[in-house]
Amino acid sequence: MLIIPAIDLQNGKCVRLSQGRKDAAVVYDDDPVKVAQSFAHAGARMLHVVDLDAAFSHHSFPNRNALRKIIEAIEIPVQFGGGLRSPDDIRQIIELGVTRAVIGTLAAESPETLKGLVQTFGRDHIAVGIDARDGEVMVRGWEQKGKIRAVELARVVAQAGVNRIVYTDVARDGMLTGANLEQTLLIARESGLKITASGGVSSLADIQRFNQLSSFGIDSVIIGKALYERRFTLEEALQASL
Repeated sequence: MLIIPAIDLQNGKCVRLSQGRKDAAVVYDDDPVKVAQSFAHAGARMLHVVDLDAAFSHHSFPNRNALRKIIEAIEIPVQFGGGLRSPDDIRQIIELGVTRAVIGTLAAESPETLKGLVQTFGRDHIAVGIDARDGEVMVRGWEQKGKIRAVELARVVAQAGVNRIVYTDVARDGMLTGANLEQTLLIARESGLKITASGGVSSLADIQRFNQLSSFGIDSVIIGKALYERRFTLEEALQASL
């Protein structure tokens, strides 16, 4: 099980939201580069970075600048999402050095465009973020319903040639209430794809439970607030994933 620590960027700072609400941001560090380096030094093998401002369709220059500095400062791969809604957006961040682009709104609203992105950039560079509340897909910074159920989108994504879904339970994200294993497992079974779980991880027991589901394709988990709130250390999470 791959443990992927998360850095959410807002105005160039490292923050966390509760249930994706932009009015519920807590700033944890003014220096996301330092945070990224600490994760890398602790043994992380990949980093998940999100541009919250771009996700909410706001100006995101400080965040892109922070992303560039993070990539320059660490040697581990960076997975990046937030506001990637055109081929040019994806090309720019891949040229910047991002290993994997996470597409959310674009995948839900235009599956044909998604298929073209996979063909252009390759399956290893494109993942789809399915963010759901009560089984319904949320788009555009989790502020609008995507008019499609998560399970249905998972099937569409598989047909488009994607090989990985990043699944987030919006209601649990940043709440430290425990991960939604049942829905994550359903997405894995219905899509047949590799799954990165996200949202609500609050304890080492959550990690161990996901580890038991690895045979279904759930091979990685993103952890954010639990690390920042010191529920456990990254080193402890890495040990629990073995």
